[in-house]
Amino acid sequence: MTQSRIANPAFIEQVDIISNKPPRNTVSILGGIISFVYYESMLSDSLRATITFADTGAAKNEKTNDTSVVEGLPIVGQEKVQIKFKDNDENKIGDKPELILYVNSVKVIDNDTTRSLVQLDLVSREFILNEKTRITKRYDGKLSETVKKLLEDKNSIGLETEKELFIEDTSNNFNFIGNNKKPFYVINWLARKSVSSTNQKLGKSAGYFFYERSDGYYFKSVDSLFSQEKKKSFIYTETTGIPKGYDANVLSFKKGNLIDAQRKLQIGAYSTRTILFDPFTTYYEVITPNAESNEEDLKLGGNNLPVLNPEFNQPGRNKEFSRTTYYLLDKGTLASGDNEQQLEKKNEENFKYSQILNQSIMRLNQFFSSQATITIAGDFSLHIGDAIYLDLPKLGVNRGKELDKQDSGLYIIAELTHLVDTNGTFTRLNLVRDSFGKTGKANSEGILR
Repeated sequence: MTQSRIANPAFIEQVDIISNKPPRNTVSILGGIISFVYYESMLSDSLRATITFADTGAAKNEKTNDTSVVEGLPIVGQEKVQIKFKDNDENKIGDKPELILYVNSVKVIDNDTTRSLVQLDLVSREFILNEKTRITKRYDGKLSETVKKLLEDKNSIGLETEKELFIEDTSNNFNFIGNNKKPFYVINWLARKSVSSTNQKLGKSAGYFFYERSDGYYFKSVDSLFSQEKKKSFIYTETTGIPKGYDANVLSFKKGNLIDAQRKLQIGAYSTRTILFDPFTTYYEVITPNAESNEEDLKLGGNNLPVLNPEFNQPGRNKEFSRTTYYLLDKGTLASGDNEQQLEKKNEENFKYSQILNQSIMRLNQFFSSQATITIAGDFSLHIGDAIYLDLPKLGVNRGKELDKQDSGLYIIAELTHLVDTNGTFTRLNLVRDSFGKTGKANSEGILR
């Protein structure tokens, strides 16, 4: 058993704010920081950070003429902020790659005659640029290539990002026109239509997540997240040391309240129905894919998807469903190629609703079937989308001596918050997975009971 990690204060090495006005003065607020919160989420298109600092006029350079930072620069919004910080294990954020955020809002939360307490909400450059960009072009081909273009394209038709992109290849194509939508809206729209070329089977599974981490933008399928190797192993135990085979103790644990059968039926997590209609041929089809029939083709975090009560099954063809979607078949529209090639493709579907859409609806909703929130000592090596292994104690007289076999196992980090203040440095992780039952073990040295 090794010594437990301590949540000592992290090292905030740089927080420089650069003025919008020429000559673009730079001010460091390191000396006045009261709290610093860094935030990543798989349900957000942007990194975020919140900095609370005491604005006394001392945290400035000589060019601010002895006034407060907010008035001296001034800070009015969209100021560039350079940030660099590290934990006690030398894991850095803001070194390589550099972390640059921009002021989205400024709030004075308290003030008196000698100082102001100011809170800055920071976002990524692309988050702001997204509000000034519209997608009007036509896009053809693989969805993964289209997503890359939407992020990188210049000349006001993309976000012109220079950040590294981690885009999982898709197997399906889709042709569309942007219709003046914002880039982030279009990318998230395409995420629901994407099928991985390596981790998903057409007709069995679909669905991607789009999110930003400190190292770049990610476009990843649900199944690829659960097929990755775990990054670290944690255990929730009442002992002060770290048991052999684990990276750290969990300081606090809270299980998500997910027992809402009606809600799961409403969102179509396990059974859906698609009604398709072709207005040119009057073709009509009803399709009812369900999670149980596709389970063996899914990459799961646990042993199996939740087993529902068969008492509520509706026998008969196309009767077992809890959500319905309606679509007109997309045939012959926006076909690729010259006039002759487009005529040859007049009967081809641009998007295979029957094999993708409801499979994506189910898979994305299954992703959040099991949730937990843990707090650990600050660890800046972790990011959203990482897989971790979590062991929990079994309830009962042998609590702490046996491990829970239902809720322990592999989880994906869906949300991550690093908190740095005078009390120490903590990392809060919101964990999710699609299934239940423990598989695998903490690592090669861990104990599987």
